[in-house]
Amino acid sequence: MASPRESNRAPEDESHAASRRIERLSLHLTPMIPLPGDDSYRMEIVTCAGNSKVGRMDVDMESLSVFMRGKHREIQERVFDYFNSRPELQTPVEISMNDHRELCMKQLIGLVREAGIKPFRFVNEDPGKYFAIMEAVGSVDVSLAIKMGVQFSLWGGSVLNLGTKKHRDKFFDGIDNVDYPGCFAMTELHHGSNVQGLQTTATFDLITDEFIINTPNDGAIKWWIGNAAVHGKFATVFAKLVLPTHGSKKTADMGVHAFIVPIRDLKTHKTLPGIEIHDCGHKVGLNGVDNGALRFRSVRIPRDNLLDRFGQVSRDGKYKSSLPSINKRFAATLGELVGGRVALAYSSASVLKIASTIAIRYSLLRQQFGPPKQAEVSILDYQSQQHKLMPMLASTYAFQFATIQLVEKYTQMKKTHDEELVGDVHALSAGLKAYITSYTAKSLSTCREACGGHGYAAVNRFGTLRNDHDIFQTFEGDNTVLLQQVAAYLLKQYKEKFQGGTLALTWNYLRESMNTYLSQPNPVTARWESADHLRDPKFQLDAFQYRTSRLLQSVAVRLRKHTKTLGGFGAWNRCLNHLLTLAESHIESVILAQFIEAIQRCPNANTQATLKLVCDLYALDRIWNDIGTYRNVDYVAPNKAKAIHKLTEYLCFQVRNVAQELVDAFDLPDHVTRAPIAMQSNAYSQYTQYVGF
Repeated sequence: MASPRESNRAPEDESHAASRRIERLSLHLTPMIPLPGDDSYRMEIVTCAGNSKVGRMDVDMESLSVFMRGKHREIQERVFDYFNSRPELQTPVEISMNDHRELCMKQLIGLVREAGIKPFRFVNEDPGKYFAIMEAVGSVDVSLAIKMGVQFSLWGGSVLNLGTKKHRDKFFDGIDNVDYPGCFAMTELHHGSNVQGLQTTATFDLITDEFIINTPNDGAIKWWIGNAAVHGKFATVFAKLVLPTHGSKKTADMGVHAFIVPIRDLKTHKTLPGIEIHDCGHKVGLNGVDNGALRFRSVRIPRDNLLDRFGQVSRDGKYKSSLPSINKRFAATLGELVGGRVALAYSSASVLKIASTIAIRYSLLRQQFGPPKQAEVSILDYQSQQHKLMPMLASTYAFQFATIQLVEKYTQMKKTHDEELVGDVHALSAGLKAYITSYTAKSLSTCREACGGHGYAAVNRFGTLRNDHDIFQTFEGDNTVLLQQVAAYLLKQYKEKFQGGTLALTWNYLRESMNTYLSQPNPVTARWESADHLRDPKFQLDAFQYRTSRLLQSVAVRLRKHTKTLGGFGAWNRCLNHLLTLAESHIESVILAQFIEAIQRCPNANTQATLKLVCDLYALDRIWNDIGTYRNVDYVAPNKAKAIHKLTEYLCFQVRNVAQELVDAFDLPDHVTRAPIAMQSNAYSQYTQYVGF
């Protein structure tokens, strides 16, 4: 039955409504294109297969490619050339777990001993070069990148950063040339994220001058330890340091410390007495990495095997540290291990680069349907495909600049040990690792779906990349836990702001942005809807930062309210989803700020314009995706929201027009992407040859 409103509608109103519906349906096939010099929009038909592009931007490929490569491309080329010259070291599509593990070890040894590329030397001296090598080997096999990270960044990094000169002198060469394959034994069956809750003990024996490493119960078994099941000869074991005392308790718990524990004989490779090693078995992905479980039954190690940079034990059992409390020592220890999070953020962005390249190249080549009696069109000419892949491509660019800046900050931190910078890098690496790995995990499924049935073929890599990358969201800190750390740091900075303290550089925008938030949105700018205004970096960044400040202010008020009745822990749990949204919003602001700065640094005007197009899509797509937040507080008026939507569609179309150039600028040759459907020439020929035609 028609409503009164419908029954009273005039015929011309019905005609107008029908026209509107037809216009909306047509948007599924054709994007909105602005007329030059005019803020209004008109319809433009996309020419089949993209042969004639409306307003197509010319891209200076050489300049863009040089700018995107970064300063360590030479060593990456050495990695590519080595594995390209050794096809027997390339991971086949079908391989058993045991064969994959052995191949992965051969790949690592070949990289170090045959190719002469020694990543361990760059872990502290030049982290940017180390991460560049990791990106290159990850394109060969993600398992290889993780095995390399376990050997050099985790096992090796713990010796470098938690030990002292005696440890470096004894172990450096063996770690460097892979004579001493090692493990990083932190995670336990019952404790992963809560490192301070670890139960493994290291009790000092005053008589023999040794530590006794013990697993007190099944929950304390070290679990998921990379390199443990097959190849590891040593492990850095994190355990509670227990010292004898003369008091009533007889022992004192000095908190979690790190110890070097031999687990296999260097010559025979047999498991040493008191050590139990079990294989964690076949995993969802990363099966080239031999994860194992370790139990210690009164294993004795020399006192010198304590990695004692932050705390020393003398021969008579006295403890000494420049840091006054367990919490301070624990924070310093974990602070030195932040490089793992930096590596995962950087590596995840690299995985997204490979996946988006494969999906976009395929979408440019693949043709389906078209106007009657005309050629079929590229599937990337369909608006729905553009909306799947073009914002993802923009994010790939954004993540590259954000992670490069993170690596630079991390490098500066390693050189200066500046306390403020340490805190900044800790929170920034936690946030970027969590945000980028979560986004990439979702995008890998999107890429697979965007390539239809061919995306399901293992040879086209999406399944392997998705399975190998999935755990990036968990190790080196569960993403939900890491985002809470970011939120906690934001609240600390919020408190500093109102107490008149200085804010760390990354968080400085909060001072001005919070002042803006505490006043009402400007009713004039809320209605500005010209393309020039919406593409202004100041509008975009202000919008991102306003949202973060609004979330920060509101969650601070909620926490204060709920703490009175629920206590600190209960209040935090009540506001947890709000806190996670706050952290993600802040990280998006940081990523956009870095993208804008990268464009400003670019010396070539053409490349600047190309990157500006991509950056505008990154920014406006995210504003549109959260348009409800901006509308709820009248930061954006209804007509401005419509203008943002239309402009976002237009930018998707424009980025599609230069998509080939944008993915080619990543400079990933065919032997790196290795997906037949993405080969730049003779793609279908390559694919049919693979299946045996």
